[in-house]
Amino acid sequence: MHLELRHLRTIKAIHDAGGLARAADMLNITQSALSHQVKAIEDQAGMELFVRRTRPLRLSAAGMRLLRAAERILPEMDALAEEFRALRSGRSGRLHIAIECHACFDWLFPVLEQFRRAWPEVDVDIRPGLAFEAMDALLREQVDLVISSDPEELDGVTFHPLFDYEPTFVAARDHPLAAKPFVEAEDFRDQVLITYPVDRSRLDVFTQLLTPARVEPRAIRQVELTAVILMLVASGRGVSVLPDWVLRDVRYQPDYVTRRVTETGLTRRMHAAIRSEESTRPYMAHFLRLARTEPVKLQKRLVEPGPA
Repeated sequence: MHLELRHLRTIKAIHDAGGLARAADMLNITQSALSHQVKAIEDQAGMELFVRRTRPLRLSAAGMRLLRAAERILPEMDALAEEFRALRSGRSGRLHIAIECHACFDWLFPVLEQFRRAWPEVDVDIRPGLAFEAMDALLREQVDLVISSDPEELDGVTFHPLFDYEPTFVAARDHPLAAKPFVEAEDFRDQVLITYPVDRSRLDVFTQLLTPARVEPRAIRQVELTAVILMLVASGRGVSVLPDWVLRDVRYQPDYVTRRVTETGLTRRMHAAIRSEESTRPYMAHFLRLARTEPVKLQKRLVEPGPA
């Protein structure tokens, strides 16, 4: 038995209209063409689908089964067609994100909130479990965008620069290093360094400072949440190096002191990695615009103290 979508639409139209003439008008075909189509469907089914000589025209038991299939399948196919129309127009799509930067949630959530309002038909999700194999997940199409500060040469992947940031030292106000105008690698040798629970290769303090200088802190304490890191720092349990946007609120609080890392400071750049063929999608372009502006707003608060 070979049925096409037009056959299902025919069965439903005749049932809804109650007769061939009205159904033909609904389908915009002649009544003769519709009669031939009904015969073709019945030939395919091997049985009659309508009880003849009834007014209105009534479906047989076999016809009712076909109608139930039509009522289930046709809305799904119409919805699928609409999804494809939306994809072609750029209104719809998927934006699943993996993050190699543990502190990025601070600026990413405001970005996604604005994005959600502008693109309600795009499916947005964050895939934290893929952070350690984010680029492989991007190439396998498990995610659509990766937030990373470590661009690399990958076929089929484009790294879009988002913004520059400064890894910044933070300690308790009465910490001995608070007296220094900046900190250097040697200053960490006798310190408890509080970091996010990620590999050293993902931490700026190691890749940009400690590992090249071959300096090992006295101890490393890994903490999941930024707020807990700052609480421990304020309590004198250790020191930390965090992106400048994370420290937007604590810089002017009496419990903390922030200092540059090295005399000239460190500068890093955040990127968004996207499969090259999808970089020009309208919603991707809009996300990139938001991701370039929202973190800068947070960084400006580092030099613009709020009211006392």
